[in-house]
Amino acid sequence: MPPVGLIALLLMSAAVLAVLLELLLARAVKRGSLERPEIRMSITINAPIARVWEIAADVQRQPEWMHEMKRVEMITPGPIRVGSRGRAMVRIFGISTTDDVVITRLEPPHAFGIRHEGRFTGEGLLLFSTTPEGGTLTNWTEYLRPPLFATIGGFVQRPILGAIFRSDLRHLKRLVEAD
Repeated sequence: MPPVGLIALLLMSAAVLAVLLELLLARAVKRGSLERPEIRMSITINAPIARVWEIAADVQRQPEWMHEMKRVEMITPGPIRVGSRGRAMVRIFGISTTDDVVITRLEPPHAFGIRHEGRFTGEGLLLFSTTPEGGTLTNWTEYLRPPLFATIGGFVQRPILGAIFRSDLRHLKRLVEAD
């Protein structure tokens, strides 16, 4: 069994390397030599844009298609508008967290944007456009920064959260097309 001192030295070395890697990646993103770890996905929904908007932008219905969102409430009273605040309980990989959000863009039926202000910060944007066949192309971009090692974490979580969010879009498609 290795001595405790050796284990401590290895852990400290790993921590120093992680901090250095975080600094290097963050600098590269800031300079523009490395693209920030956004998650981008899209789906075509066979329904008119107004119908897709009606379900996707209805904050109270979002847990029906965003399965990691367990519940949501609007904090700001009245109709939803830019600046409205909401709070969601999100559970991913068995870990629950509160996601405080602010509506940053609301252009019915084309754009719905939020800023995440909870433990994970970042932005989300749903864009909707009509296809030549009369359906709706839905483009979703998310940028989430974890609380520790935000840049490294962003790159590590991107494929995992991307798969989850693509599944959410398929749920939205089924929900809209079933109505």
